[in-house]
Amino acid sequence: TALDRHIALIGFMGVGKTTLGMQLADRIGRPFFDLDREIERSLRRTIPDLFRREGEAQFRIVEAERTLATLRFDRPSVLALGGGAIETAAIREALRKHALTVLVEADVDEAWERVQQSSRPLAKDREQFQALYERRRSLYEEAADVRARDADDIVLAALGIRIEPDSQPEGDALVADPRVLELHPHQLGETHTVREKTLEEAQRLWSELRISRDGTIVGYGGGTTTDLAGFVAATYMRGVRWISVPTTLVGQVDAGIGGKTAIDLREGKNLAGAFHYPEEVLIDPGLLSTLPEEERRAGMAEVVKTGLLAGRDVWELPEEAMLRACAAYKAGVCLADPYERDRRAILNLGHTFAHALEAASLYTVRHGDAVALGLLAALRLSGLPTDVVETVLDPRPVRVDREHAWQALLRDKKVRDGRIKLVLLQEPGQPVWGVEHPEAEVRAALDELIL
Repeated sequence: TALDRHIALIGFMGVGKTTLGMQLADRIGRPFFDLDREIERSLRRTIPDLFRREGEAQFRIVEAERTLATLRFDRPSVLALGGGAIETAAIREALRKHALTVLVEADVDEAWERVQQSSRPLAKDREQFQALYERRRSLYEEAADVRARDADDIVLAALGIRIEPDSQPEGDALVADPRVLELHPHQLGETHTVREKTLEEAQRLWSELRISRDGTIVGYGGGTTTDLAGFVAATYMRGVRWISVPTTLVGQVDAGIGGKTAIDLREGKNLAGAFHYPEEVLIDPGLLSTLPEEERRAGMAEVVKTGLLAGRDVWELPEEAMLRACAAYKAGVCLADPYERDRRAILNLGHTFAHALEAASLYTVRHGDAVALGLLAALRLSGLPTDVVETVLDPRPVRVDREHAWQALLRDKKVRDGRIKLVLLQEPGQPVWGVEHPEAEVRAALDELIL
């Protein structure tokens, strides 16, 4: 993954590395360095001028110095490398050490159309342009960790997320939902079935696991299973690797992504946990084929939440495109704020109310159903229409103890010094977080969700 590494874009001239790099850096909140522009800024002269006066060999020396210095910069950034930088062996080695290297792909004819009228010194002749592309192509392919055509491709790769039918994880211990294992059999070295994400289940797994510190746990099931598997992986032998294989819609668009692992306590949801990012997240759309309709409906609550945050009607996309859009949105937010110190709080839209309802029901209310109700409350407090939630999700109030729900809400992780902090929307696509409302209004919004 690229949580603590640079994301370096490589590829031939004219493929759009600079434009894509700026989009990506803005999306994930990282500094952006266009190495060609950095060279011109530091030398106070243009690259065509440097080529003309001192030749390509001298330019490559300058390029290597600047690129290597930037790759050694401690703060993870987005870098767009010059098209020929990859020909320098020291740069290729530094990329392996310091960056997730992304090959930005484009057709060579399209690239030529973009640069033929430019001042680029190596874009003067069509045949030489083609020959240069062929010469460098194998170096690009050798250096690339992943290939991409858009920002979604990159953010997915940066968190190790793969959307692939029939994907098969490799690991040493399988932590699985027994029903999923029955419907979609999978075997690893040792298999443990789980039904709840409780301290008792975590203790049982700690006792039963026989893997070594270099072993890998695979979480195979819905959000409950992947949360528990990740939490156990974070704590067993002070941390072992794990792979998330979410099998529900909730898991594939939200719960199985992002490194937040936790177990529930009676006092509240996810009160004991850790940040422990999976090595990979494998999303197999085919696993949803056996999903009960009520689980699919529950999963759509997270889809609608994502669409409201992104300002896109993602719920109207074909299924695989919907999964990709939702996973990419969450991945981008997680890359921007890996440990929920700031912006990542927006992913809790509706969840302050949802978690309170779940806790008050002793977790008999399905998470997605609670989220659908929580979205209603969030939209009402935002002063926005609730039509989308009502039409797509059709949430119904639940029968839980009102005081228990209120006390659970007051224990929410986003409460600070007794003050409730909410995630709301200015408009779809414009979330705000840390919003305070009068306590009476918040309690009234919660009461509207309860029979």
